[in-house]
Amino acid sequence: MIILDARRIKAYEYLGELGKIAGRDESYLEELWGEFLGNDALMSAFMYYLDTHSLDDSLSCEGYGLTDLYFYNMRRYELRQDLGKNYADCNKEALALDTFLMMGRMLKDPKAFLPALESGPGMDMQPG
Repeated sequence: MIILDARRIKAYEYLGELGKIAGRDESYLEELWGEFLGNDALMSAFMYYLDTHSLDDSLSCEGYGLTDLYFYNMRRYELRQDLGKNYADCNKEALALDTFLMMGRMLKDPKAFLPALESGPGMDMQPG
């Protein structure tokens, strides 16, 4: 007998839709989906995001929650684009997906991310 989790199926479908909005390719989405499947807490945080369109900071790694990583990624984006604080131009869905991927990777190897997080999002410090 095969038991399917309807919420996970819906999450997979929404991930595909968000990926299109964010301009992410199939390999990126497969990697991110693998992170979700490998960590129930990360999957739950993603489902929370899908339901509320906000980040659940109950999941953290080394004191950094999803919101911390989101703003870290936003600042990196601003530096790359030389936008300053023009948040209207950035793709919020892409930032959210990048945040979940970063958290998934960080949960596996926190030490690879801590130097960049502790020093800030400078152009030369790009974890993962």
